[in-house]
Amino acid sequence: MRIVFKGLLILLFVNLTAVLFAQDFEVAPVRLDFNAEPGENQTKVINIKNHSNKKASYVVAISDFLPGSDGKRQMMPPATTRRSAANWLNINPSFFELNPGDQIPIQVSMLVPGDEYGAAWCMLYIQPTREQTSWDADKALGAGVMVSGRIGVAVYQSPTSNANHSVKVTSIQEITKEGDANRKFSATLDNLGDKVTKCKVHLIASNIMTAEEKQFPSFEVETYPKMTRNVEVELPAGELPPGQYALAVIVDYGPRFALEGAQLVIEVGGVDSE
Repeated sequence: MRIVFKGLLILLFVNLTAVLFAQDFEVAPVRLDFNAEPGENQTKVINIKNHSNKKASYVVAISDFLPGSDGKRQMMPPATTRRSAANWLNINPSFFELNPGDQIPIQVSMLVPGDEYGAAWCMLYIQPTREQTSWDADKALGAGVMVSGRIGVAVYQSPTSNANHSVKVTSIQEITKEGDANRKFSATLDNLGDKVTKCKVHLIASNIMTAEEKQFPSFEVETYPKMTRNVEVELPAGELPPGQYALAVIVDYGPRFALEGAQLVIEVGGVDSE
């Protein structure tokens, strides 16, 4: 799948074959998933192509990130977080030039320390550079260059032998505000395992009197080990007839694991009740 850059960076994760365009260059894929065992070395490849009509120089930089409970990432210097994989990477080449229309494969090798059995992650940024006439360039990249637009590649590592998946839904509460068109609810997902785990979140309303169920569109979120993820779900106005309902948020994170969920009793067309 391909996306053309039109004034904004558009980031698309589609399995491992995603392509991202930005400022006339392309990166594919934008996610690398390593599953090396402790002490093992693995290599994966990302491809960069210059779509501009000028020769361009590029640099590959590494960053850590801290996942937030809202799904956002806080970028950090490399090798500064507890689950950083930054020091395990070797990038070849990390600085290169491309003529118009040319592309280059970049080898990303990961050597996992012999005592690291858990999940780890970091980010790679592919950044075009341009020369500066002064010495006030970005010190992180060395003197004489300035960073322009960049594309991020998420890097994840978890040994195949690490099968510690465990995600629980620990709470659900209504967060509807005055003026909201739809009723809104917040659910808390706790990743108690040691894997970065993708979860499909479902919202189901069951009429307590008739036992009729209505399921609303699901969506995917990513949860991180020993961290909490808050998700918001909406109950569209007019979708349910008046009555008392058990509103459930259900999490599915794979066929080998039991569904997890939490529920809240609500009134539609009446006063909320616990």
